Amino acid sequence: MARPGHARSRPSLEEDEDEEAEDPVDAMISRTGCAAQHRELQECMAVQQDWRHCQPQVRAFGECMARRQRTQE
Repeated sequence: MARPGHARSRPSLEEDEDEEAEDPVDAMISRTGCAAQHRELQECMAVQQDWRHCQPQVRAFGECMARRQRTQE
């Protein structure tokens, strides 16, 4: 009898390539010019595990996105 977990198959090469493709949300944020602020917010969230402790980063990202919105109007 096989041990649990040994019946799983490895992902195909195509699935591996899909995982390496850029996330559509990350691509969209990169196009806004606010990727650095977004990255800082993500890093803070990873450490703090609570958005309330990351308010400076939340504000910086929000302000960057608002500037981008104003320039497009």
